[in-house]
Amino acid sequence: MKQAVMRKLSAIALATSAFAAVPLGYSHWTAAQMDERSKGLPAKMNHAVKVATESLGAWGNHSMSLVHREGSGEAELHETQSDILFIRGGDGAVVVGGTIQNQRRSAPHELRGTSISGGEKQPLHPGDVLHIPPRTPHQMILDPGQHLDYYAVKVDK
Repeated sequence: MKQAVMRKLSAIALATSAFAAVPLGYSHWTAAQMDERSKGLPAKMNHAVKVATESLGAWGNHSMSLVHREGSGEAELHETQSDILFIRGGDGAVVVGGTIQNQRRSAPHELRGTSISGGEKQPLHPGDVLHIPPRTPHQMILDPGQHLDYYAVKVDK
């Protein structure tokens, strides 16, 4: 009797798993898919700022992008968002902290400027992970000939 009940439960579990759906909002990209998407980014690069981004999606309070950079960025500060960066390839540096020079409002809750004074410069290499909290000045720095590929996750406060 016990074995019959177990067989019946197993059959029900198997049948219901055939109807299981991927939950709404779930996303999965394989390494091969991300490598393929990355190959197209240099052709999309804004040559004025030497960066290309491709949105991977937005879900409620967060979003994710694939980024390819071939030059230094502006100093920036997000008043209401954290940045989480996963370095995929290349080399560069980030200056974090300090004070943004020649600061201007570039968008709601976003400040930009030419550079950072008094910040700390840290090298960036593949495999590094950064968490930059809201209201923290930061700037990506690349020497001529360097490039940096990374995932950028933005999380609203």
